[in-house]
Amino acid sequence: MTLTDLLQGVAVVLALEGIAYALAPGAMRRALARLAEAPEHRLRVGGLVAAAIGVALAWLLKGM
Repeated sequence: MTLTDLLQGVAVVLALEGIAYALAPGAMRRALARLAEAPEHRLRVGGLVAAAIGVALAWLLKGM
């Protein structure tokens, strides 16, 4: 995996997040409010799960 690959992945994430805010700003605001109220351990576990899935997916796609 090169730095270019990493930056392309970041660009895709930014694009998807931007689309979500553009299409459904109210839903995004409500989701962020719920995240602000969530317990820290739940956010930590969710972040670790998302990171693990992201790394596994990137690894699988790189092998294609």
